[in-house]
Amino acid sequence: MVVTVTNTNMETVALETANTTVIRQVGDGSIITRFEKTPSPTNGNDVVCPHFMEFKWAYGCPFNCAWCYLKGTFRFHPAGPQPVIKNYDRIKAHLLRFFAAANKPELLNTGEIADSLMGETLNPPFSKFIIPLFEEQSKHKILFLTKAVNVKNLLEMDRHRQVIVSYSLNAEEVAQRWEKGAPAVSRRINAAKDLIKAGYQVRVRIDPMVPIANWETQYKNLLEQIFNFFTPSRITLGSLRGLPSTIARCTDKSWLEFLDENSNWGKKVRFQIRHEMYSSVIEELRYNHNYPDIGLCKETMEMWSALGMDYSQISCNCIL
Repeated sequence: MVVTVTNTNMETVALETANTTVIRQVGDGSIITRFEKTPSPTNGNDVVCPHFMEFKWAYGCPFNCAWCYLKGTFRFHPAGPQPVIKNYDRIKAHLLRFFAAANKPELLNTGEIADSLMGETLNPPFSKFIIPLFEEQSKHKILFLTKAVNVKNLLEMDRHRQVIVSYSLNAEEVAQRWEKGAPAVSRRINAAKDLIKAGYQVRVRIDPMVPIANWETQYKNLLEQIFNFFTPSRITLGSLRGLPSTIARCTDKSWLEFLDENSNWGKKVRFQIRHEMYSSVIEELRYNHNYPDIGLCKETMEMWSALGMDYSQISCNCIL
């Protein structure tokens, strides 16, 4: 399904400083806009999330994970969370306007409201349409966030210096129970390995971590799987959470038993349990894999502090 929308208003909304133009949105913001749904944190229970650039080329996802927040986000859309691809000409027009206006290097995230590889059967595939546009400049990069394994088109690209691919991975038991529509974790890891061999920068997002009965062994096994095949350029950790709209619209509610704490990004796993999970994985990464580049996703100021991490120096999946 392809949506064609004509938009002649191509003005940008930006914050100007002495030497920098920070774009807030291009035109009506329907393609390129800054993610500003999380306010700047002011107290310990506020979540930290940098205001990154969303590249909304499409919306929806074919995988139907139990806790997917798109179930709530697109509850009023006729197609619901089913994949919808926007018009390529319109996407290109907004992107070129962004390139012309933005002098601060940005990472444009194609996977906030869609799986970034769900357009690979189109003619042309989304990757083969969009990557050459990014390769015509050297300032901004594109982020593909995915659980998909159809990387053939990416492997055929001669130039991909401005591309970062991020794989969403989880413990095997967690994926089998709640990510039933997505490819097996082992297949995702193999696809990531192939991209690394082809010269792509590949990140990993282990999110949402779930405190199942044997979580410590499960997540250590996941790290072992990853590092047996490749070394990610960055790893971002996140724990299970649910916005009210997601909780209301999901059909499999078995994961809700783990949520019993409130934040300004919905319900979360109890603080102490989250802290134990993060501490275990971070220790495993630092001491057994000698791995330093670790970030947290939509985690509270209090958690950043408890882990001895500085949220003001955040380095996570959605930013350069």
